[in-house]
Amino acid sequence: MRTVVAAVIERGDRRLLIGQRQRTDSSPLKWEFPGGKVEEGETPEAALTRELKEELGATLRKWVPIGRVLHKYAQTPEELEILFFAAAISEDELSPRSFEKIAWVLPKELGDYDFLAANVGLVANLATGKIKPGEILAEA
Repeated sequence: MRTVVAAVIERGDRRLLIGQRQRTDSSPLKWEFPGGKVEEGETPEAALTRELKEELGATLRKWVPIGRVLHKYAQTPEELEILFFAAAISEDELSPRSFEKIAWVLPKELGDYDFLAANVGLVANLATGKIKPGEILAEA
């Protein structure tokens, strides 16, 4: 099983950061939360720190686990364990280094985007307010 980490980053105006996969990636142009694979010998937190720096030029300040999903995509032989984190970053300006584009959207707007299948449950919980990343981080 391969482990993947993903950051749910909420701004002060309640908008969440999402990224669109590049057209040359697997699942081209699908939307996702920033993150990526945990390398061998790496903790999930270290992977999240590295991935946010690589993908967005962002510095991770704080993180709290908010979910875990097991998912198997038809095109891959192994099951994925996806760890979702509410995350706070230092930067206001981000550069979408590994995304086609990024967007800041309100939770209720998430349903307007074509997300990766493994993200659908989390997207529903965010859109309905069952999970509020900013509040979770404030309480941590």
